Amino acid sequence: MENQNLRFKYELEKKIPRSGSGGITRGASVIDFPSSIGMAGVSMRLAPGAMRELHWHANVAEWAYVITGSCRTTIIHPDGSSYIDNFETGDVWYFPKGYGHSIQATGSEKCHFILIFDNGNFSEDHTFSITDFIAHVPKEIVAQNFNLTLDEVDEMPKKEAYFAFGSIPDSSSAISTLRRSPELITKHRYPLHAQQPRIVPGGGKQRVVSQKEFPVSTTMTGSVLELQPGALREMHWHPNADEWQYYLSGQAEMTVFLAEGSAVTENFNAGDVGYVPMGAGHYIKNTGSQVCRILIGFNNGTYEAIDLSEWLSGNPADVLETNLGIRKNTVEKLPKGKLFIAREGR
Repeated sequence: MENQNLRFKYELEKKIPRSGSGGITRGASVIDFPSSIGMAGVSMRLAPGAMRELHWHANVAEWAYVITGSCRTTIIHPDGSSYIDNFETGDVWYFPKGYGHSIQATGSEKCHFILIFDNGNFSEDHTFSITDFIAHVPKEIVAQNFNLTLDEVDEMPKKEAYFAFGSIPDSSSAISTLRRSPELITKHRYPLHAQQPRIVPGGGKQRVVSQKEFPVSTTMTGSVLELQPGALREMHWHPNADEWQYYLSGQAEMTVFLAEGSAVTENFNAGDVGYVPMGAGHYIKNTGSQVCRILIGFNNGTYEAIDLSEWLSGNPADVLETNLGIRKNTVEKLPKGKLFIAREGR
């Protein structure tokens, strides 16, 4: 039975963006996307030199994936340690809840990245910007705090900047940390693009980064899934996490099964967002003629999935005959182990 009252798709890139000095952003929280209770996300683009200003999130951790371009981040830890990292296409970062950070585009082209948050209630109401903070305390306090004159304080913004536009950071300067190699893993950077993928010949491939590979990412796991035309990420569910999807390219169909005969089928294009509640059965099928690439985030640092093929193959044949009402020779045709991705025309 199709449930017409629930939607597990949101057309994120069709949303009117928030724009500022060198940047634009589109976000989807539970307010915009009511079914997405456990997670939220943002698509952000920064022109070279543009910065998402120094800020922190009170109620969410931040996991990000760079789609195009390059950027530099800075972050402060409660123990006073600071980290500076550079990111390129295919790189991932993770910032714990409440840690102050900034993002600035480097290089010569616009930087586009996706931010995923581990709480559907993420909003700007729970994001604190440094300019907004400074602008809303007495300027005498600011002067004392930073050892400035009142005239120097008057040069600072009188309201939240959100985006700031400056010169492109010089990668040879002391304020920019150079990567020693594309495969370098740092405290807050994981090069997902450099990871050897799990490959199903003719079907697709997957890269996954959890806390196991990226220790700082305690509350989130990320994945990039590629499906060949007609291929199916088989029927499965995640017992420990909600799933938030951003469709990078191609077209796909997904049905979300919610028990008691309730299911919702959605069709996706590049730029759309999908969501699957924890424990809900689902599949993803490439319905287009090109490779379908999907960025997937989970709000748990441990990756867990239960695939139907593996579950069935772990049961005695008579259990399947009885439960599914099928004959023995039909049971023998079922996969003997984990299928993961089913090729078209098997």
